[in-house]
Amino acid sequence: MKLNKIKATLMALMMLIIPLELQSKEHPKLILTKAGVETIRKSLGQVPLFDASVASTKQQVDIEIALGIDTPIPTDYSGGYTHERHKKNFVIAQKAGALYQILDDDKYAEYVRDMLFQYEAMYKDLPVHPKPRSYARGKLFWQCLNDSNWLLYMAQAYDSIYTFLSEEERQRLNQNLFRPFADFISIENPQFYNRIHNHSTWGNAAVGMIGLVMDDQELIDRALYGIEDDGLEVGLKDDDGGFIKVEGQKTGFLANLENPFSPDGYYTEGPYYQRYAMYPFLIFALAMDNVKPELKVFQHKDGVLLKAVNALLNLSDAEGNFFPLNDAQKGMSYFSASLVTAVDIAYHYGDQNPQLLSVAEKQGQVLLDQSGLSVAVALRDGKTQPFVKQSINLSDGAEGDEGGVAVLRYGVEDLAVVFKYAAQGLSHGHYDKLSFSLYDRGDEVIQDYGLVRFVNIGQKGGGNYLKENQSWAKQTIAHNSLTQDQTSHFKGKYEIGSQHHSELHFFDDSRADVQVVSAREANAYPGTEMHRTMAIIKPENFATPLVLDIMKVTSEAKHQYDLPFYFMGQVLQTNFDYEIPSSLAPLGDSDGYQHLYLEGKGKPSSDSTQFNWLVEGKFYTLTSATNVTDELLFARVGAQDPEFNLRRDAALIFRRKDVGDSLFVSVIEPHGRYSPVSELSVNPKSNMAALKVAFDTEAYTAVVIETLDNKSSLFIVANRDPATSAKHHLKIGGKHYSWLGPYHLEVIK
Repeated sequence: MKLNKIKATLMALMMLIIPLELQSKEHPKLILTKAGVETIRKSLGQVPLFDASVASTKQQVDIEIALGIDTPIPTDYSGGYTHERHKKNFVIAQKAGALYQILDDDKYAEYVRDMLFQYEAMYKDLPVHPKPRSYARGKLFWQCLNDSNWLLYMAQAYDSIYTFLSEEERQRLNQNLFRPFADFISIENPQFYNRIHNHSTWGNAAVGMIGLVMDDQELIDRALYGIEDDGLEVGLKDDDGGFIKVEGQKTGFLANLENPFSPDGYYTEGPYYQRYAMYPFLIFALAMDNVKPELKVFQHKDGVLLKAVNALLNLSDAEGNFFPLNDAQKGMSYFSASLVTAVDIAYHYGDQNPQLLSVAEKQGQVLLDQSGLSVAVALRDGKTQPFVKQSINLSDGAEGDEGGVAVLRYGVEDLAVVFKYAAQGLSHGHYDKLSFSLYDRGDEVIQDYGLVRFVNIGQKGGGNYLKENQSWAKQTIAHNSLTQDQTSHFKGKYEIGSQHHSELHFFDDSRADVQVVSAREANAYPGTEMHRTMAIIKPENFATPLVLDIMKVTSEAKHQYDLPFYFMGQVLQTNFDYEIPSSLAPLGDSDGYQHLYLEGKGKPSSDSTQFNWLVEGKFYTLTSATNVTDELLFARVGAQDPEFNLRRDAALIFRRKDVGDSLFVSVIEPHGRYSPVSELSVNPKSNMAALKVAFDTEAYTAVVIETLDNKSSLFIVANRDPATSAKHHLKIGGKHYSWLGPYHLEVIK
């Protein structure tokens, strides 16, 4: 009896194993599957958004087929013809492969086949790309990164037409094109492939994807675990100064999944590069899930990839544009193709969160696979719920203990404060601890510069990073954070900055009328600690919420401190006088100061300095508690920029000289509107009468916001004990205050 049970169990196991083995031999099997294609074909004509996506893709591919295939000898950087042609080729080939499976039309398979054999004919004799700028030059493109893009997409195209090809054709492609291509971007370029970076993620995924198509276990292992003996020296750096080789660091796809992501799904390079890296992460994870589900790549690190989609969507403004933390081009949004992939896969293979459907609906397209069909069906069936972005605090670091990024939001994204207290962010990181930016319904009010690069615009350095990215955008003075003695945090050195991160003091979004984040930075300037607390508060006597900013500096020696606010829009009014220089000159000669013109210089006329400006038809006033010895500097980006690579953005800088401990307190008040149609302005002036520091010690800081109608609000922050259970008692001006938790807000009668 027992023997019969054992036999039955073994037979059941064999029945499970055999289908898996058959599935690994079937094609398509990476993203599209044989069963998935059957379901899609049965659904054609019944799912509007999916049908529209098929029709749009078909139109695009048919145009390219009519134009013919061009695989030119590579000659140029990003933005040039050969670069863009090869880039378009791999995108169109992937789409054509999907159309072949969905529409069962041989012309699409023939197109992919003919393109692959044109590449097979040229690749065996193709030298390294002639443009020498990259630390890892490709063959089809100027860097191995783009070669990896090509291979990742072409692997999907190849998988889609695999059974259309003869065995002889497959062998030719494997031996003459795909295996040499995979070896080139990995074995022959370990400095690109064998590291923790978005570059290597693309490389790992590309090698793994073609390995899955070819059923090449060596390539699959190389993708997952990296190259064991890569011959690289510890401390080797790339073009951006980031470390390629780190002592004891594991490499490969799983290591790239493990290290850059925090448990919350935040990617340490920032949302711009997270958006870029999500495509290879999700596509290869999905392919592994389809072909080798036993490895559970999707479930790795507690399912962090699906968490990352939610984190990324929350790092966007009201219009879907990603906040430009670290190197980031403004305007990149969740309308990009990589986010269509992310949203569809996260919905279908996650918990089918109906809020994701509202994002997909705005995107207006879906993937031509099972996940895209799933999203389109759910949209058709009315399952959509709004994607509600609330205040969020995302940890940084593999273990979630290396600082983070907080977003404070009020209302339906009426205001959003983005507060960065994160780790360095690898080689794309900026030196801007405790910096912030402010958005009002998607409009930038206080901005972060982003990167200095005109992506894929050949006239600007071949579409690559420009030297001003290092000399300006990465420097501290380019951000809304404190600069000491005109020197950037960590001296602007990656090897120092990469060792440190800021520390969260507390984050609290439990109340509707106030949300607060507070963090400290003790390593940017040895001997100096910066402690910044930011809050969105809604006093009962204000029509709109306010943004409160408290920067507390403690230092062992005296220094010069500069705190800029990079405002957008037009200056309207100040309550202080300033002088305009007869000629423009840079504010300094290094650390970003060489790129700032001094446009005006003044002194506070009272202990509450006010600056009023207009942006996108909305009025704002910055009110700051100031000292008579402070300097107020109007500055503009653009000095020492002969090729006009920098935007001419403006800033108001608060400068304080020859001080040790110091406190900078400001309030940003949105108020009123202006219509160019009616030419009427409503509530164009501030409701604030004064901003005062009522109390400041090592333990507590208290500020008072006074209004023109003689009402005041008091905000107190506990600088040392942020526990939610901590009881605090404080006497200010003869009055006793008691509260529980890290801060206190009340209206003073």
